[in-house]
Amino acid sequence: METIQNPKSKTQNPKTAVIGVGSLGRHHARNYAELSNNGKTNFIGVCDADEETARKIAAENNCDYFTDWREMLDKVDAVSIVTPTDTHCEIACAFLENGADVLVEKPIARTLAEADKMIKAAEKSGAKLMVGQLERYNPAMVALRPFVTNPLYFEIHRVSPFPNRSLDVDVVLDVMIHDLDAIQWLVGENVKVSEIRAVGIPVISDKVDAANARIEFENGAVANITASRIGTEKIRKTRFYQSNAYVVLDYGTKFSSITSLAPNAVHPLLGISVNQLEVEDVEPLRTEIEAFIGCILNDEPPPITAEDGRRALDLALQVLDKIEKHRSRLKV
Repeated sequence: METIQNPKSKTQNPKTAVIGVGSLGRHHARNYAELSNNGKTNFIGVCDADEETARKIAAENNCDYFTDWREMLDKVDAVSIVTPTDTHCEIACAFLENGADVLVEKPIARTLAEADKMIKAAEKSGAKLMVGQLERYNPAMVALRPFVTNPLYFEIHRVSPFPNRSLDVDVVLDVMIHDLDAIQWLVGENVKVSEIRAVGIPVISDKVDAANARIEFENGAVANITASRIGTEKIRKTRFYQSNAYVVLDYGTKFSSITSLAPNAVHPLLGISVNQLEVEDVEPLRTEIEAFIGCILNDEPPPITAEDGRRALDLALQVLDKIEKHRSRLKV
């Protein structure tokens, strides 16, 4: 994504850093370093509580390393926060209050109160706060989005093997939140949820590892979402119906297609057409980070706002509340 520097922007060559360089954060660091080499930003360093990890990732990306994010407050113009969810609010607010722009990974925070605190900090300082809902930048979604009109019914499956990460949160906040964000984005951000039914159980961890949610919107659209982190294979598929079309989206294989009836078909069986969309195979994280830097250089609102992140968190917490009520009946 090409950016044009706005001469009125407060930052022309933002000094950037990544806080938290675990399984995902190290890819943030790699992308910032590559963009720095291309002159799009000035990548100064990484931070991780584990000094060995911080040193290793810094060496790989030719930058400085820190073990305390507070040491970076006056050294950067913008940061990616890729730390456990329970640290997002404290770290983000500190940088926002100091005038630094923030890209924070999903979920935006643990609670709506924390999300609101982050939003207020950004509003007060004028700094930008963007939320990393990565699947919006998946090439299959990018190709599909212009063709989405009025989704009516979703069937979504997101399954993966048990991870060695993200165990600070349950499967809803870990992976289902991707789809909760996507359905609200596709149905329409102003369309409210009218009913939620959900079940979920812990299987391997002490948190919910597998869950199913049925979300109904006020306009009648319905989404059925299954999320699990104890599968034997990796599945990231969304199927949905809209007027005169059946849509398939596979985040994993970066595939999307639209099956529809030709308007002038003599008979339905003679008029079915499958349009496999042309997908540009790019790294979603690179696109997301470029969008973040772009909104800074062009002095524009973040493409995924803190309010978007709060909306996804709100729905996820409502799903979790329904799950907890069901678990109390199951006694698990």
